[in-house]
Amino acid sequence: MDKLLSITEVAEEFGVTARTIRFYESKGLISPQRVGSTRAYSYKDRGRLKLIFRAKRLGFSLTDINEYLELYIVDQTQKEQVHLLLDKVNGRISELEQQQEDLIDTLEELREIQKQCSESIDTA
Repeated sequence: MDKLLSITEVAEEFGVTARTIRFYESKGLISPQRVGSTRAYSYKDRGRLKLIFRAKRLGFSLTDINEYLELYIVDQTQKEQVHLLLDKVNGRISELEQQQEDLIDTLEELREIQKQCSESIDTA
């Protein structure tokens, strides 16, 4: 569990490039230890990366992710963190539901255009 991994090993573990991991480090989301000039990623760093990748996949911004991760340090009870997460999740659900409605409307409109085009071709 305390084993330190290199950036290459961590990149392989998560199926990303080392550049991706360095990007998250440059944004202050992770801070690996240094062994000389080599980055050394702990179990905790990899846990943070797992949370980052999950949050990105779910559509959260880097600002949202950073705010959430910072609460790990500040709030030992994790109450604030859970409340923040709930607010962010509720907001993301609302955004996705609106996008879903917009997509349904767009698809209906495109199908109507498709139908009109097909009918126009059939009558020509």
